[in-house]
Amino acid sequence: MTGPESEGIQLRRAVCPGSFDPITNGHLDIIARASKLYDVVHVAVMINQSKKGLFSIEERIELIREVTAEFGNVEVESFHGLLVDFCKQRDIPAIVKGLRAVSDFDYELQMAQMNNGLSGVETLFVPTNPTYSFLSSSLVKEVATWGGDVSHLLPPAVHRAVTERLGRR
Repeated sequence: MTGPESEGIQLRRAVCPGSFDPITNGHLDIIARASKLYDVVHVAVMINQSKKGLFSIEERIELIREVTAEFGNVEVESFHGLLVDFCKQRDIPAIVKGLRAVSDFDYELQMAQMNNGLSGVETLFVPTNPTYSFLSSSLVKEVATWGGDVSHLLPPAVHRAVTERLGRR
């Protein structure tokens, strides 16, 4: 092993979890902000086998890698199971979550308390940029399916992939 960790320097790590189907500008904003605070940001793409996504897990990972490459400290992989197990396996002490509204906080606080109780992993809440406060992958997919313009809500590479997948121009 080479680099800071081989020299005994502990890297500050965090994880940004989600389904990212597809990754939106709102997701990207949270990841970008986390990448300024941590040495390594792991983007964990959740595997939910009961849901049929617009993109496969592999396609999501590739799109996220493409749109986060400029940050230089983002690692992207999938996970199935408890997020705290993902964190334990990688020595990640913090989860970074974006909050759009008070309704997000109610649910996310319960998850944060459960995760901390299970493993001691902390959750940091980052308020969403107001530009993206309404934005969700589900909403983007619905609007795009009906031919609505979502180009301003997605990174260009992701918009191209969504457009191709849905057969719209």
